[in-house]
Amino acid sequence: MSNPTAVVAVPVRNEAERIAACLRALDAQEGLSPGSLGVVLFLNNCMDGTESIVAGLVPTLSVPVKVLNEDFSGAHAGWARRKAMDAAAAWLGEAGGAILSTDADSRVPPNWVARTQAAIAAGADAVAGRVELDVEEGKLLPDMLHARGRLEDIYDALITEAEARIDPDPHDPWPCHRTTIGATLAVTRDAYLAVGGMPEIPLGEDGAFIARLIAHGKRVRHATDVCVTISARLTGRAPGGVADTIRSRCEEPDALCDARMETFPRCVRRYLWRAKFRQMHATGALARESAWAEWLGLSQADTARIASLPLGHAISEAEKASPRLAYSPIGPRQLPRQIRLARIALVAIRTLTKLRDKRRNAVTASPVTARTA
Repeated sequence: MSNPTAVVAVPVRNEAERIAACLRALDAQEGLSPGSLGVVLFLNNCMDGTESIVAGLVPTLSVPVKVLNEDFSGAHAGWARRKAMDAAAAWLGEAGGAILSTDADSRVPPNWVARTQAAIAAGADAVAGRVELDVEEGKLLPDMLHARGRLEDIYDALITEAEARIDPDPHDPWPCHRTTIGATLAVTRDAYLAVGGMPEIPLGEDGAFIARLIAHGKRVRHATDVCVTISARLTGRAPGGVADTIRSRCEEPDALCDARMETFPRCVRRYLWRAKFRQMHATGALARESAWAEWLGLSQADTARIASLPLGHAISEAEKASPRLAYSPIGPRQLPRQIRLARIALVAIRTLTKLRDKRRNAVTASPVTARTA
């Protein structure tokens, strides 16, 4: 096989019911040059006939597929995804390209690879997409779960906009999102190797990977136009995955929301702190001043350590070390009130941040104007 310029890495475990749909969706990608896409299937501990289904289907596909098979008693999600993505990196070779990740129970749309590559071509080192539950499977879930999901989606979009406006990332501008899931991740081969690859941990390897990229100063784009359909089943293949989350919320309707869903005033305080921290880091003020560390309640050792770190890593470590920045997520009953508050506050945030950006642009442009005159 010749080296493609993009390879999709798919960890697979007992997916006889869904692997065919996954592969056909990958084979139906549009807007790509012939031979530019490859697929790695990493079958691990499969005992339900998945292997024979794959063997029969692969010869019928137009996209080249490499099938790896391994049985390992200590297998977990992070290990399997790491194995699949390492194989994808090896296939790309020194010429480089993009490593994409999805799951065997997911279905990607025909434009998934093309839109992901467009984000990378625009300057991203990594791309995180959105997900939507399978509509037909979703109909089997309780109405209260859908109602909660709608509220969480609304509030998540509101706090994400507030974050993007108060503490803007030039590589991840609004509109964006904050979903991080292995069903739709992509990274350049160079960036993947530079950060040491996918974390080989049992749970949350996808989120840890994005955090690792940001800590290393890599440009991560949370693209709103990249979206994948995921399963709404209640019994998953990996502990702690989407299936476990759905099931636990069915069993505990009042379970807390994701950690980043704090009260809106607390969210705003966090974003303002990050913006100030970013400015101080850029000017070297973290090492010269101590007021910021005192406010955060940091020890002298933590202060010196954090001040010496690259920006992304420094922000992450400061939030871990500071008792004032510990996350305090809300419950679903608090969502309606916080949504109302966020909608009102965002009117002012949009106005103030637009004025800020206008002043900054004027300051940046003024030397050019003076020279032209």
